[in-house]
This record gives sequence, structure tokens and C-alpha cells, in this order.
Amino acid sequence: MSDSNKRHLLHAKVKSVLSGDTLVLTSLESSQERLFSLAFVSAPKLQRDNEEAFAFQSRDFLRRATVGKVIQFVVLYTIPTGNKREYGTVTLQSGEELPDACIAEGWVKLREDSRRKDLSEASESLLNHLEHLQSQAKADGKGLWAAQGGLIENSHEISDPKAFVQKFNGKDMDAIVERVLTGDRMILRLLVSPSKHIQTIVTVAGIRAPKRANTAEGKEQPAEPLANESHQFVETRLLQRSVKAKILGLTPQNQLICIVKHPNGSIADFLLKEGLAQCTDFHSTLMGAEMKTLRQAEQHAKDNQSGLFKGHVESKASRASDVDATVSRIVRVDTISIRTKSGGEKTVQLSSIRGPKPKDDKQGPHEQDAKEFLRKKLIGKHIRVSTDGIKPPSEGFPEREVATVFAGNNNVALILVDAGYASVIRHRKDDTDRSPYYDDLLAAEETAQSEQRGMWSSKAPAAKAYQDYSDSLQKAKVQSSVLQRQKRVPAVVDYVKSGSRFTVLIPRENAKLTFVLSCIRCPRSARNPNEKAEPFGQEAHDLANRRCLQRDVEIDVESTDKQGGFIGTLYINRENFAKVLLEEGYATVHAYSAEQSSHATELFAAEQKAKDARKGVWHDYDPAAEEADGTGAPDSVQSTTNGTVNDSSSIPASAAPVKKDYRDIVVTHIDPATCALKFQHISPTASHALSTLMSAFRTFHLSPSSSSSSATAPKTGEILAAKFSEDGEWYRARIRRNDRDGKTSDVLFIDYGNSEMVPWKAIRPLGPAEKFGTGKLKAQAIDAQLSFCQFPAGNKEYMDDAVAFLREVLEGKQVVGSVDFAEKDGMLWMTVFDPDGRGQGQEVNVNEEVVGEGLAMVPRKLKGWEVGKGEVLKRVREREEEAKGERRGMWEYGDLTED
Repeated sequence: MSDSNKRHLLHAKVKSVLSGDTLVLTSLESSQERLFSLAFVSAPKLQRDNEEAFAFQSRDFLRRATVGKVIQFVVLYTIPTGNKREYGTVTLQSGEELPDACIAEGWVKLREDSRRKDLSEASESLLNHLEHLQSQAKADGKGLWAAQGGLIENSHEISDPKAFVQKFNGKDMDAIVERVLTGDRMILRLLVSPSKHIQTIVTVAGIRAPKRANTAEGKEQPAEPLANESHQFVETRLLQRSVKAKILGLTPQNQLICIVKHPNGSIADFLLKEGLAQCTDFHSTLMGAEMKTLRQAEQHAKDNQSGLFKGHVESKASRASDVDATVSRIVRVDTISIRTKSGGEKTVQLSSIRGPKPKDDKQGPHEQDAKEFLRKKLIGKHIRVSTDGIKPPSEGFPEREVATVFAGNNNVALILVDAGYASVIRHRKDDTDRSPYYDDLLAAEETAQSEQRGMWSSKAPAAKAYQDYSDSLQKAKVQSSVLQRQKRVPAVVDYVKSGSRFTVLIPRENAKLTFVLSCIRCPRSARNPNEKAEPFGQEAHDLANRRCLQRDVEIDVESTDKQGGFIGTLYINRENFAKVLLEEGYATVHAYSAEQSSHATELFAAEQKAKDARKGVWHDYDPAAEEADGTGAPDSVQSTTNGTVNDSSSIPASAAPVKKDYRDIVVTHIDPATCALKFQHISPTASHALSTLMSAFRTFHLSPSSSSSSATAPKTGEILAAKFSEDGEWYRARIRRNDRDGKTSDVLFIDYGNSEMVPWKAIRPLGPAEKFGTGKLKAQAIDAQLSFCQFPAGNKEYMDDAVAFLREVLEGKQVVGSVDFAEKDGMLWMTVFDPDGRGQGQEVNVNEEVVGEGLAMVPRKLKGWEVGKGEVLKRVREREEEAKGERRGMWEYGDLTED
């Protein structure tokens, strides 16, 4: 290059390459652009239709060498066309010269008219050099001089976008950015194969960039803030760069949605960090776990108040620390009431989800199942609440807190959405009061919908309508007779009317009833704002709400009152709730009723405990005054009577000691839901009587004359013959309930204690009552519970372990049972000994073994007779501490009794 040319040496940055011989340059000092072509050469033309052979390859050689780089160039001549195109030479930073390199590789060729121009000596020398390079490339068959090939099929539209996405979904494709439209939209040349390219508009996944100015329907639409900055940011980094495009899906306009990545990473991530784009929820399910990275990048911009987030201030709620609480009530599927450690109550709404819509024909029928699903998961459980925002009052709803709730390590909202019992709210882009796990929620919803779970199912759930048996005295008496024959009936407290009056649901009976605690008087609470509560009536009501509302309970029905209420005992966590009220001083014992009950000792002891502590209604208790007037109840609660009760933590000195009662027994059944035992006495007389009766019973029912089965529903409570499914033999059984739709009955085999659903065709009359009735031989299966053992009824895994252990140790084996206490209904509390010590030849206390293995705990609230067995209780507690220390069974994650 001559000295005269050096005086005109210029510098610029290559913005893009139009063809193998033409560059678009930008000034290093300003954004001014100029068109510059390589002197003396021409390249095949890139055209929308009928692209010339080797046009792409020629341009690509020049693109890879120059785009985005600073070059030196010299203008040799100009042609005065409309754009005044300049022609010259280029020197790259590596020292390589253009067009020398291009012509040497065969990607351009000399113009036919290159010798017609008035050339300087330097230009003449350059042209001679280029002619030599071209001759060499032609001889070697390089580039344009190749014998064949060079044609590329270049399409500007995708004929079947859905099929294309299905074929390439999740795959990285090589591509070139041909044009940047906005920060989040560009035209890519997808290199489908060496001979096939597709040029199409794509949307960058996961983000929304500000819109640039445009004209729509004849109206000028102004640019959104920072739209030009966002566009320039992407253009300077990606225009005509080689990128990877990961195909994810389609927009509603059938444009491809892609993750666009250059060697340094995803462009979306960089845009977000600069605050030049925002995350969009519409692509969340397509991106999966990668969306989390974009959320973090957006948060980085917010924290630094960059770009679109200038002046952004995080809400106070988002900075709030987590709160530990207990779930006290399920208000709706997406709303719960919680009680904090300080005792305060508040209502929180689960962030970003909505339960089934009651008025929606498809979602509404699932609302009851969804609420019950959540109740079983949360009610009474310890949770962690992370506040995400505060929703202002709207549509009749007061101001409410929205939060992410964790039960253990599980996100409750995510569990609901995954089960198909909640949908995800589509937030406005400016709505920041949302779940930090929003993308996970969207992914879970998509999975639930595709697998038709919960409310997304095509099948409606079975309608469950509870029959209210307390709406008439006649219905109450009929149902009471059924329930009185059952003990510890599982139920759910649906509503608390007062401290001792509840509405309970019995799912297995589809029954709803008003339930009243027996044997106690409880102060009345106010039923409306105009009514005044009796002293401590509201406190009793509040305690009942805290302890019982929506909880799983058990009930024993004893009788009915004149209004159709069912009177009896309610057990919460194995503890008689009437006793709880008495211990807190929120009730008094109704002496006459209590004395007729098997719980008298515990109830009177609980009341005495409250008196001694001067609690509640006994706050001004005076023992001397009580002896003088002869009544044990304070004036404030003399008027309200209920009906029977259980349990105490102390026992009066007057209680008579129980003498030792050892029995040889064989355990015939272990209830998998409660670990309650059924056993038979072992004695020559009893064993012979049962075997004789069963032999005659079997012979009778094998006879063709007694083969008539029941065609209609048998009567509940009736004792009949039923065929046991496992061995096909006939046994004496009591009908517990009927399923008229399925024509089956729930039967209890009275001599062995197990139960099952038996079809009516396998049920028939018992036979001669004088031979097979309970008058001849009473039911041989006796109810028993293990003393000092509270089993984990709320945890199926631990309960299954406990049942498996008891079956291994006890079921079908002859053991020794020591009766510790006998309930009025005949149920026995026992300590069981295995003389053979599980095959070790040494006697084992099974109760202690169960507790020592972490399969049961010592009850937190002891019965009076349990407290009286000091030495035995001490040994069992020592085994419990041993289990805790070794992290056995239910103690594997620590002490679950700690609050």
C-alpha cells in the first residue's frame, strides 16, 4: 500500500455484512453508518427468492471474519450511485487483508470491468496480486470455483410450525441473527442442515422487552420507555452473530419461542440484569427450571434499580421474616386461619392460587373434596408462613395477607395445584404480590391438567350429601340406636356451637348431627351480638374452637336430648374433651349423670384439679363454703347441663386399687386404623365350646337346605352368618352398616374381631338361635387396648409400622394379658406379656417394647388409673426416652411433642 493511501487510513466497526463483498460500517465516535464494498471484486447475491449459488457461503466467510470487530480501511474509489458507494481494502486486527483473503479462498471473483478504471500504480499492483490469487483458487477448485454444490434451499416461512416444534422441541439449533426487531424479537436464519435454511421471526423466551415506535391502523404508536436502549443492547451483541436457538414452543401467532444463546450465555439473562426487559409468565411452563435463572436476573435489576426498575422499592411484606404458626381453620381451599405462637389469630390467603370456583360447572363439584384434602393435610399442624404481600380490600373481601405456606418442607400451594385442587392466578405484570415459586406452580398446573387430576378430570366426583339426623327427634333416635352399638366412631367437628355443643360429621355413615358433651355443665356463650354470654362461656367456646374445630375426633353416643341432639363423649387426640373443659375450669361435673358413667373417677378428679388451681369458674372457690351449702358447682354454671365424660391427670385417694387380673389370651385381630386388639380367652372350657360350635356351624351351612342368601339389605345390628373371603368359611357376624348401591354390608366377625365388606349373596340367616346364637355362646372376640400407649393415628407410615410390629409379636399367638382397667362398655386396658420373648425364651412386656421401638408414645394426658401405676409408668417413660435418644420410629426427626 502506497504512502498516499496511508494518509487516508480510516477506522470503523463492522455492524453487518450484506454479501460476500459488502460491509455496513459504524463510526467509532458516533452511530453514523456507511456502506463499504471490497474493491475490484464481486460476490454472489443473497436474494429472498432464487438465492445465487455460494451466496450464503461467500457472505458467511466475510461475516465470520469481520462482524463486531474494529477494522482499518482505505477508500480507493467511489461510484456515484444513489448511496455513493465506496470501494476499497480492509485490514483486520490480525493483519489479514481483504479482499485478498476472500479471493484466495474463492468466495469472490474479480469484476470483469476492473481494468477499465484509471488505476494508480498501487491499485495496478493490487489488481495483479488479486488476479494471481484468483488463478490459484480456480486451479484448486475453491469456493465459487468448485465443480458442484453451493445451492442452499432458503425458506422464509415454516409450512407447519406445530410439526416443526414437535420435531425440534428442546434441541439447540445453529442459527444466525439476521435482524433485531425489538429487544425480545428477531429474525433468525435457522441452519436446519448444510443445504437447508429457514429464516423466521422468533420471540425470546421468558422475557418481554419494551415496544419500539410503530404505526398500527394508521396511527403512530410511541415507543415505550427504554425500547430503543433495549433494541440497541441486543443488536450490538447479536446482529449477524452465530447463536444457538433452543426451540421451546409457539406464540399464538405461530412464531417460534426460543432461548437465544451466544457463547457468553442467554441474551435474556443479560437484558434482565440491565433492567431492559421484564420476565413474562406466559413462557414459564415452556422454560421449566431455566425460568428461575431469569427471575434471579430480574431481581438483580430490581435490587440495583436498573433500567425499567429505576426507583423500584421492595414491599415491606416481601422483606418480612417467616412466621411459625398452627393451622386453626380451613376457611376456603385457598385461605386458612392460623394461630401464631403469641396466641394471635389471622387469616392468610395462599399466594398465586385459587380454589375450585363454586359457580363453575366443572370446578364447583370438586370444592368439597379439595377442602377436605387440605383439612387432612393442615388442620392442627405446625406450618411456616412466608408473607408475599398484602391485598387491599376488594369485592367485599377485607384486606388480606397473601403468603407461601410450608408444612414441613412442602409448599402447600404446590401440593394443591399438583393434586388438581387449585388453579394458578394469572397476575398482571405490575402485580408483585405473588408466590416466589410461581413458575413451579404453573408447571404443576400444566401437569395436573394433562393428567386430568382433581378438578381437571373429565369425570365429576361422586356427590356426597350428609343426612342431618338432628333435624327431628325421630330421626335422631333411630340413628342413635345404630351409633350406640359402635364405640369410638370416627368423626369430624364441622362447627363449634358452644364449649360443649358441636356439629359433627360421620363420613362413613354420611351422617351429620348435633353432638352434646355428657356429664358436664358448661357456661353458655353469646349466640349473637345482642346476647350476653355467661361468665367463662366465651372462654369455653374459644377453647373448643381451638382444640376441636375441623379436627378428626372420635365419639361415643349414649343417648339423645329432646331437640334431637346426640349426647355422649368426644375424644380429641385420644383425650376426652369434657375432661379438658373441667381441668381448665370452663365446666362443672353434673354429678348424677357422671355417677352413671364409666368416666366418673376421671371427671371428678379433673374438676377437683381446677378447684385446687382456682381456675375459670372456680376462681373464687372456697372449700368451706362448698361444704356448708352442699353443692359443688358455682352459681354461674348451675343452669346448663349436658350429659358423660373421660380422663384426668390425677386420681383421688379414695379410688379403690385394682387387683391383678392375669389372663391367657390369643390375639385374633389388630385394627390397622387404631391398633386396638381383639382377643379370645384361652381355657379348656372356652376353647372347646368355640370349636364345638364352629364345627356344627360349618356343617349346618354346608348343607343345601341352608343355602338361601339374603336378597335384600340385612338389618343393621343383626347377627347373621357371613362367608369370610379369605377361606370361604361361614362365621357368626354382626351387620354394622349397608351399602345399598353396591349390595354389600360391613360385617364384624364377632368371634374373631375382624371385619370386611361382604356381598349380600354371602350373607344368610344365622340358623337355629338355640344352637348358634349368642345365648348359646356369647361373642368370643373381646375389645382391648394397650395401656400407656398412644399410637400415631395421624401418620399412616408410622401407624403401618406399629401395626406390622404388633402383628409380628401378637397376632395368632398365645400370650398373657394383665387387665389394668375395665371400661363400662367392656373394653379392657391391658399390659400384654409374651412369655417366649419373640423367640428369645425370655418374657417381654409388649407395651414397653412398642414404646421403646418408637411406634407409640406415652399419652401426654394420662387417665387416673394410669397415673396410679407409678412404677410401671416410670419404666414405660424410660423406654420412651430411650426411643427418642436413638431416633427410633416416630422420633426419627426429633421430639414431635415439642411446640
